[in-house]
Amino acid sequence: MLPRLTDNDFALFGLPERQALERSQLDARRRALQAEVHPDRFAAEGAAAQRLAMQWAMRINEAHVRLKDPLKRAAALCALRGVPIDAERNTAMPAAFLARQMQWREALDEAGEAADAIGAIRALDADVARDEQAGLERLQTLLDDTGDANAAAAEVRALMFVARFREDIARRLEALDAH
Repeated sequence: MLPRLTDNDFALFGLPERQALERSQLDARRRALQAEVHPDRFAAEGAAAQRLAMQWAMRINEAHVRLKDPLKRAAALCALRGVPIDAERNTAMPAAFLARQMQWREALDEAGEAADAIGAIRALDADVARDEQAGLERLQTLLDDTGDANAAAAEVRALMFVARFREDIARRLEALDAH
């Protein structure tokens, strides 16, 4: 028996509303749900049943994308707890985080574009990755242990910046590797 199309992602997958999630369990549940709603199973029931099956398949895929990504999952949890991330309008960050991101930007700029900058940029990426991992651990504690959705929302916004910055680093490394 399938849940409703309008159920939240966690209910759809039959998972607890927690940040900590076993990826193997999530993937297994996705496969099981997809098998239940595969359009071929509804071929004898006509076009309307197949369209509904396609809607289900799309809904399951969209939920899987959100649930497998720690930031999207955390954003969904914050919203379920009444604290939407609202990253477009709420850009407030703690001063210490702003100073840290300025240091990172300066380090990336100072590394330059020359091929010999690759080592410095990789070291910077490793430093940022450590901060990102620590932030993800704080996020899990905030959502699963202390239940502080407001602080979790702020952490998600900060981690969104970190993810974008790591993408910038990856692009820089790609450009340097191409030379």
